Amino acid sequence: MSDQLDILRSLAKKTDSKIVMVVLDGVGGLPLTVNGDSELAAARTPNLDALAAQSQLGQVELVGAGITPGSGPGHLSLFGYDPLKYVVGRGALSAVGIGVKLEAGDVAVRGNFATLGADRVVQDRRAGRPSDAKNAEIVARLRAAMPDIDGTPVEIYTESEHRFVVVFRAAGGAALGANLSDVDPQATGVPPLSAQAHDAASARTAELVNTFVARAEAALAGEPQVNGVLFRGYSDVPHFPSFDDAYGLRAACIASYPMYKGLASLVGMDVLEVQGEEDALDGKVQALTQHWAEYDFFYFHVKKTDSTGEDGDFAAKVKKIELFDTLLPGLLALNPDVLAIVGDHSTPSKLATHSWHPVPLLIRSEYGRKDVATRYTEEEAQKGSLGLRRGTDVMPLLLANALKLNKYGA
Repeated sequence: MSDQLDILRSLAKKTDSKIVMVVLDGVGGLPLTVNGDSELAAARTPNLDALAAQSQLGQVELVGAGITPGSGPGHLSLFGYDPLKYVVGRGALSAVGIGVKLEAGDVAVRGNFATLGADRVVQDRRAGRPSDAKNAEIVARLRAAMPDIDGTPVEIYTESEHRFVVVFRAAGGAALGANLSDVDPQATGVPPLSAQAHDAASARTAELVNTFVARAEAALAGEPQVNGVLFRGYSDVPHFPSFDDAYGLRAACIASYPMYKGLASLVGMDVLEVQGEEDALDGKVQALTQHWAEYDFFYFHVKKTDSTGEDGDFAAKVKKIELFDTLLPGLLALNPDVLAIVGDHSTPSKLATHSWHPVPLLIRSEYGRKDVATRYTEEEAQKGSLGLRRGTDVMPLLLANALKLNKYGA
């Protein structure tokens, strides 16, 4: 059976219409109490409410029922790539996002700086979210401590806050495998895990990872917060069909966090320069406005709706949703032919982590049918005419609403 991308490639046509996909990272939430409001429902969002009244709404499952998606699979699904077929680890996404070139046989891995207590128990998986400057200081210390591990070159890079990237380079032509278990237990109150290889090709990589973890803890022993490292998301060099090849779109990415820029790069989007801090968002609207004439498709990413959910801070997540609402008129002023607002997964403050719950989807275009939903919330999305969709349905819907698909069949 043909891949959906093959079908869309055969139907795609170029037009002057423009599509904006806004991804409010982790936007889906839950009420703190029975019959209470979710973060979206609690937020004061007059602009989103007005937009919802002109749009079609529905819900999206990014991977499948009951499956909690990571950010990588969630985004790939929204971009139209089956996340069960097109698999990439966070390490490659982060590495590509900060401009690191991976070669065949290399393995990249995403790291978290963490706070470890007595008996190496994880107290904080994000080490209090250190500043980028503190991150760079710690990375410099680790680089000095281990430029290589037993002859295998090791490269260490700052990503942002508690995140960093390590690339283990294939030495002497001996390729490293990326099929191994995580060090990050994704929980507190337990020690880091030991990396275990799942095949022979990854045995050397597991040794490198475990040695890195031990040496890092020794080098950071005097630090009160940033005194441990957690790894997950090993990956080698990924190769995906490009947006231009699959959809005939000139696509651009407007994002601040390296991982999301890496995702966009992997599918052939141009990554635009964004000025200012993530919290402000003004720089993203400015980048969109400046480059409006150059592209057919814009991916516009908002991170802090996820970060605040991961921190378990309901009120802060509400404020980040309200901040986006104040910027919405700047997007609408450009009058995109198709505007979508969606999440890559849910991150309820109540759970302080990603969850399996569907995310609300909004699509506004000239060709949308009348809908009964009146707000961009989980509850209203359940009433919407778009129904419950797979994440891979989003791109075909956007292309159709932009009149960028020919008829299928005679």
